[in-house]
Amino acid sequence: SQYSAVDTNPLSVYIMQPIWNKIIKIVPLWIAPNLLTFSGFVMILLNYFLISFYDWDYTASGTSPGLVPTWVWLFSAFTTFCAYALDSIDGKHARRTQSSTPLGELFDHGLDSWATSIFVLSFFSVCSRDNGKTGVSVYTMYIYLSIVLFNFMCSHWEKYNTGVLFLPWGYDISQVVLIAAYLLTGTVGVEVWQKPLLFGYYITDVLVILLIGFSLFLSFPQTLYNIHRAHLKKTLKNDSLYEGLLPLVSPLLLFVLLTVWVVLSPSNILAKQPRLFLWMVGVAFSNVICKVIICQMSSTRPELFHWFLFPLALVVYAAISGLLGCMEEAVLGVFTALVTAAHVHYGVCVGRQLSEHLNIYIFSLKKRVQE
Repeated sequence: SQYSAVDTNPLSVYIMQPIWNKIIKIVPLWIAPNLLTFSGFVMILLNYFLISFYDWDYTASGTSPGLVPTWVWLFSAFTTFCAYALDSIDGKHARRTQSSTPLGELFDHGLDSWATSIFVLSFFSVCSRDNGKTGVSVYTMYIYLSIVLFNFMCSHWEKYNTGVLFLPWGYDISQVVLIAAYLLTGTVGVEVWQKPLLFGYYITDVLVILLIGFSLFLSFPQTLYNIHRAHLKKTLKNDSLYEGLLPLVSPLLLFVLLTVWVVLSPSNILAKQPRLFLWMVGVAFSNVICKVIICQMSSTRPELFHWFLFPLALVVYAAISGLLGCMEEAVLGVFTALVTAAHVHYGVCVGRQLSEHLNIYIFSLKKRVQE
């Protein structure tokens, strides 16, 4: 299917696009677009692991403000900008080099589905965990991450039904806010997040309110409106309501299972291991949504239950019934490692199958020689 995306965000159209159009001119024509996409993702990962090293349990900013060196925040601003730029020019570069392929589209959106959670998890280190005075609670973090992923899911669910990806306004705004937040933290220090901004509200409160407002009152209604419009124009991809709602089943069940674990965990797993748990949430979500993206691109029906829900249900049951006892953290660690490995393996396999099927290399513009 032909890739079509619509971007109506003024920030993107009037400010960012002209910048990307200048940057794209310096990219050599022999570089494969997927290489740009992947480099951006590697920068996000690098930044995430660097921050994790200094602030494993999200307490550094709140309890010992100097613990994360200033250069780390400035590096975060730099990597976030680079990743944002690379993610914005990879498609332009593909058109420039006449190398747009379904593989490139899947590669881009697949990595985005994972990067979305990593951006959020890195940002939590800025505002830090609740220490009684400042910071956000781990439950707020979980809800915050869920809302961001819900937004991501909506735009791909919409594309599954309409065939058009309406780029969410939140994307460009969030990237610019992230870069500004890191620069602010690097120049002023993390203390800026711990002083009330207006009427006793902290900057973090304002951001959470903005995020929820954006999602519930802008993104989600926009998605429903676009689907409704396609329905009126008779351009919907799926005739039945069942078919149209099918891709939402697995992500919603995933969210239900994870929330049950968070709420009913005997050892309060989210508070004990927020970084592991939230990472696992992001990876699991990415895997589920990648299946939806593939179905949408290949015009196939997604399965009702993603395979991943079964082992997760088992682990959640074992945890909340007390079967795991004091092993809950260890089991989360092993489970997270397995989920991450399974997701990487899945990505590599799909990439290889597509590159063979389309007779192209993933990271090179040379054509494969037919066997």
